[in-house]
Amino acid sequence: MTPEEAGRLLNVSRETLARLQAYVDLLQKWQRRINLVSAATLPLVWQRHIVDSAQLAHYLPADAAEIVDLGSGAGLPGLILAIVAERPVHLIESDARKCAFLREAARITGARVKVHRSRAEDLPPWPADVLTARALAPLPRLLELGEGFIDPNRTVCLFLKGREAEQELTDSAKHWNMRVERFASLSDPSGSILRLSGVQRLRDRNTA
Repeated sequence: MTPEEAGRLLNVSRETLARLQAYVDLLQKWQRRINLVSAATLPLVWQRHIVDSAQLAHYLPADAAEIVDLGSGAGLPGLILAIVAERPVHLIESDARKCAFLREAARITGARVKVHRSRAEDLPPWPADVLTARALAPLPRLLELGEGFIDPNRTVCLFLKGREAEQELTDSAKHWNMRVERFASLSDPSGSILRLSGVQRLRDRNTA
């Protein structure tokens, strides 16, 4: 997939596409020094990483202002979402070198992000409008990691998932109550986007 094809698929402006290209150029430069993404995916960077991350913008609530991205790594999806949706995003990443990359990527792309060098579970919790993550952990673990940012009356979770999505939902239902919406991925025929709302531990519901 070329940058132009990605831009048409995502329906972004030429200015936004240029900012995404600046990100890709920096990613390829830094990848020589630190492992930001799988080397095998670099030739497919626009499909596997940019489109995959940016498609979440289509599923953001219109009034979402507080977006939290767990385990941001190379900024996927959080920093890409900040560029495409033009909204501020909190990037949570514990690796110091990846945090340095995120800050440099934010500088050259103008993305409105705040980088938190921390594990998600070590941060003081605050309620988010949207919680995102990509390739971080199976869904039950994701919900545990993000619990401090989830308000069942407010938070929408947007998670990019692969072919194990249904099994992960089944496993999560043992401990969590939630409303589930599934959307086909633009970047991966076997992938899907999960939009979860009303997320709450079952024990909280039973003792309410």
